[in-house]
Amino acid sequence: MKAELTPGTDWKEQVAADEAERFAGYARQFAAIQARKSKRYGAGRALHRKQITAASGSLQVLDDLPDFARHGLFARPATFDVRVRLSNGGFDRAPDRTPDIRGFAIRVLGVDGDSALGNGPARSQDFTLINQEAFAFPKSGEFVDFALAASAGGGALLKFLLRRYGLFGGPARLLQLVRSVGRPFGGFATETLFSAVPIACGPYAVRVRLVPAGANGVPTPEAKADWGADFSGRLRKHHLQWDLQLQPYVSEALTPIEDASVNWSTPYTTVARLNLPRQDTGSVHGQELATEAEAGVFDPWQALAEHRPLGDVQRARKVVYFESQKGRGAV
Repeated sequence: MKAELTPGTDWKEQVAADEAERFAGYARQFAAIQARKSKRYGAGRALHRKQITAASGSLQVLDDLPDFARHGLFARPATFDVRVRLSNGGFDRAPDRTPDIRGFAIRVLGVDGDSALGNGPARSQDFTLINQEAFAFPKSGEFVDFALAASAGGGALLKFLLRRYGLFGGPARLLQLVRSVGRPFGGFATETLFSAVPIACGPYAVRVRLVPAGANGVPTPEAKADWGADFSGRLRKHHLQWDLQLQPYVSEALTPIEDASVNWSTPYTTVARLNLPRQDTGSVHGQELATEAEAGVFDPWQALAEHRPLGDVQRARKVVYFESQKGRGAV
């Protein structure tokens, strides 16, 4: 590997003095939206409210990994039970054909080590992935302002964009966001998914990617009326598999910790394989899994200390997600 792409350990978080106060404010704002949406749809999450389906499987950690990867969950070869939850990213239970961020959350069970929250042993190692390689916003504040405006309707969103970015910049930013959310999507079994923000890997920092195996089949954008039926139909016929990969931090210039809008330019390394065996998500067991996933917690801070979430967006999530979990009785 070229010297400028050598994984480094000199990363630093930049924690603002007013973060605790700001993040608590974000949590209250999202809790208000969550409560309003729950009156309409029933109890549920603030974001990623619509669950597409859920499934169970295993994660096989591979042998002979590079030094930067061989920490925490990936310290040694092992196989873990997993649960996955697929979702649409919005506040509403909108039809699947509506352009949206798509979420693929993984809960790895049976892990051994201290919790990233500092409250005893970790209950699981969670990965929350989306179909975007980077966030549309560099930090949490801009995203929160956008989300609040969007939740109030198209008129409020346009006013926000014009006020924030100006007469010419506002429409340009809107077009950029529409293109991002509306990018082609061919189904959860065939899409590459990303953490979009970093986590620790021992003394290193990494982003995470999930790459589907070719045997999962070809993308089916025509299935957009029901992404759950598309995924479940594939899973009834054959097992599905993905490579879980890590992308290392090398320098603040190329792989910034605090700016979530930057695509990191370093190569990925496959460290594990996610396997979902053939199963019927519509069976009694499948419905039990779906109920468990809907009621459960998939949270990047539900993690091993060696995989502590990093950066402004992740630190904001710690506060906002917990408030959301309390709002639906999950904690």
